[in-house]
Amino acid sequence: MSPFPERYTVAVVGAGAAGTLTAIHLCEMATRRRTPLDLVLIDPAPEAGRGTPYTTQDPGHRLNVPAGGMSCYPDDPGHFTRWLCSHGEPNATATDFATRYRFGAYLADTLAQAVVRAHGTVAVRHLNTRAEHVAGTPDGRVTVRLADGTRLDADTAVLATGPAAPTASWAPAELRAAARFIGEPWNTGALDGPRADDSDVLLVGTGLTSVDLTLTLERPGRTVHAVSRNGLLPQSHALTPAAPMPAPEGLYGTSFAQLRRTVYHHLARAVRLRGDWRPALDSLRPHTAHLWRRLSLEERAELLARDGALWNTHRHRMAPATGESVLRARTMRRLAVHAGSVTHAEVRDDGSLDVKLSGGRDLHVGWVIDCTGPGPTLDDPVWRSLLEAGAAVPGPLGMGVATVDGHLLDARGDTGLPLYTLGAPRRGELWETTAIPEIRVQAAALSQQLLAPLIPRRRTARRPLDGHGLALSTHAEAAAAYRTGLDRILKVRAGAEDSLRRAVALDPGFALGHAALALLGHECGAAVDVPRALAEAQRCAQERACERERSFVEVVTRRVHGDGGDAALAHHLDDHPADALALAVAVPTIAFSGVDDLDDDYALRLVERTSSAYDGHWFHTSLLAFLRQEQGRLDEAGELALRALAAEPASGHAVHALAHVHYETGAHGEGRDWLERWVAGRGRGAVHRAHFSWHIALHELALDDPAAVRKRWLTQLAPGRVTGVRALVDSGSLLWRARLSDSWRGDLPARDILDTVEAEILERPATAFTALHCAITLTAVGDLAALRRLRDHAAAADEVQREVIAPLCDALAALVEERFRDAARGLDALLPVLRRVGGSAAQREVVEETLLYVLTADGRCDAAARLLDARLERTQAPRDRRMRAGLVT
Repeated sequence: MSPFPERYTVAVVGAGAAGTLTAIHLCEMATRRRTPLDLVLIDPAPEAGRGTPYTTQDPGHRLNVPAGGMSCYPDDPGHFTRWLCSHGEPNATATDFATRYRFGAYLADTLAQAVVRAHGTVAVRHLNTRAEHVAGTPDGRVTVRLADGTRLDADTAVLATGPAAPTASWAPAELRAAARFIGEPWNTGALDGPRADDSDVLLVGTGLTSVDLTLTLERPGRTVHAVSRNGLLPQSHALTPAAPMPAPEGLYGTSFAQLRRTVYHHLARAVRLRGDWRPALDSLRPHTAHLWRRLSLEERAELLARDGALWNTHRHRMAPATGESVLRARTMRRLAVHAGSVTHAEVRDDGSLDVKLSGGRDLHVGWVIDCTGPGPTLDDPVWRSLLEAGAAVPGPLGMGVATVDGHLLDARGDTGLPLYTLGAPRRGELWETTAIPEIRVQAAALSQQLLAPLIPRRRTARRPLDGHGLALSTHAEAAAAYRTGLDRILKVRAGAEDSLRRAVALDPGFALGHAALALLGHECGAAVDVPRALAEAQRCAQERACERERSFVEVVTRRVHGDGGDAALAHHLDDHPADALALAVAVPTIAFSGVDDLDDDYALRLVERTSSAYDGHWFHTSLLAFLRQEQGRLDEAGELALRALAAEPASGHAVHALAHVHYETGAHGEGRDWLERWVAGRGRGAVHRAHFSWHIALHELALDDPAAVRKRWLTQLAPGRVTGVRALVDSGSLLWRARLSDSWRGDLPARDILDTVEAEILERPATAFTALHCAITLTAVGDLAALRRLRDHAAAADEVQREVIAPLCDALAALVEERFRDAARGLDALLPVLRRVGGSAAQREVVEETLLYVLTADGRCDAAARLLDARLERTQAPRDRRMRAGLVT
């Protein structure tokens, strides 16, 4: 039974950007919280999300904020960029300036996806009509009268009406009455007349609207005139964005005069030190609303009068490409910008206009277009009805309406009716409130504000458990799906991703499910939108999660961001030793990269310390077996692996440990045969089946059987059978090792492997372990440019990539350039620290084998012989004996 007597109804008046963002956040938050909701969008537009600014299909009309700042989600800034990449612009970056029409499509699509995900919890309707009157009801709700004569009753209403319509109050009466005066240029068909002839055009206003219309209307033989009081055009964004800089100290607790001086000194300092004022101005953005609120009305008015024009032209900037087009138009005299105002206008017999500007300049134009932007007051029917009834009052300095955190204040100064607004109507309260980066934050906060009272008081019930006795903050069905996914992760079997997706589909508010998906995408190459899954995990953890789950979300967040994830994981396991997923992440075996910035024995101590929480469970025994073989305690490792397999024959970790025991003891024939049988039987469902095939191939390589290696590669490890990160780690490294030991003759098909891997992984790998194998495969194809790009990424990434991967790339680049002495020096220096990248000794052995190759190529046979002798002392392999015999020392 629903905990509510009836479904709660929210009416959103306006389905442009502000209304759409509100609807998105309401849908997703209500779904996460399992809060039943009726959501009604009221807007005559056929499609939600477009609004006036984003209907233009002119490709020259671009956003004035780069894609990295235009996500619908404040906590997932890359969402719009990723949407562009998956919708026809695969090379889009966060610094690109997308077209306005594409952004409208993004808003509409994101809302559609939110509505689909909310099905069953949120019922969404779009009424294609206009709201004309809003009033309160006796029971404390609101009623909305619509243009089609119907009424809608709602528990609350959000007025997302956008900026006020232009009033053209600046225009002489003769001009406003003229047929060739266009007061609302973005209305459908409004620009058909100016497009159809070549007569000159006058744009009144020199802001971003004027810039867009200039791009649309300028052409050979026509002059576009633009006039405003100051004659200032918007500045352009930098072609190459500068690094951000912090805001200056002393912004708060000071006089208005001192504040102005601080800001101007900050801008001057940025120009002096950076050669660009933009980073300084952008650093003020998080502080602007707070500073505005601290000013008195008189100080706000002074700020607008003295600095408003300069602020607007520098703060609201053009895209670089737009700026270049405007500059070209001015250079070619197709755009003329004037400072002044329109003082008089006359209409000629042919409909054209003679316009006089202040200062005495006369213009003869075919059209005059109002580009002055929003009017000073909200004057549509909805706002008039509220202002006349005293349910709303004008905001400070007459800008917008008075609000408290978006809640409308009435004539008594109270938040009487359940009426809210966001965006432009809050200008008086916030000043800077018309751009997407501000509106999306308001939409998220408003959604939380509206839904907070609706969280039902649920009866205390026993929470479902995972497979190791830990409580889960979800319902039984989602918990069952999560347990299945966790079991598959611990066994290293396929299907974990599907089970976790089912868990979060059943309960979108399940933080642990989202976090586990983010982890699989980040460390295992699963097809997961990692930033999206991580953002969902963080939102859900704030709303509904226990301390353990919040701690695990923090662990995943830090690992994804490369920000102290290992230390966070260590603290988490100290507090929650029975968290099997966290333990699987910490121990570098086969599924995850493990810890790498703690001391070498930490993983072993961690497994030993948590043993009491598992009481001999096969999973814990499997991990201990793997770590024992890493210690060189091979007999003990083999016994532990067999014990785990007796309890759970499908345990991939135990199989992996036994594969290493066979390899490290030189039991290559036995290891090959045992593993071949397991892969054909229990291992058919292993998620890393290719890795077990790689282990078989390592035995075949050690047995000096090139024909078997080639057959194994073609049947089980070739691209198409293995893709993505697994192709790099297994297929790519195997080919390179085969080439190094002269076990692969002819062309090396490593380029085919790279073709299966996303460019993002190759050039910006998330982990040092993946980066190591990217470097190896790039070396195999001799791609020096890509190696250097990878090196640059590593140099700016986490500590392990900086200190291990960057010098590895330098050494491998030297190999490609046949500077073998430099390559040998670099590789030899890295051998002692290679454990930091994670993975197993057998995987990291590829660096030692590469060193052996460059020593031989450099003619340093004595050094190569010493290295081979050390390898043969560890374990006997026919391949190494053959190579040792071939050395002339």
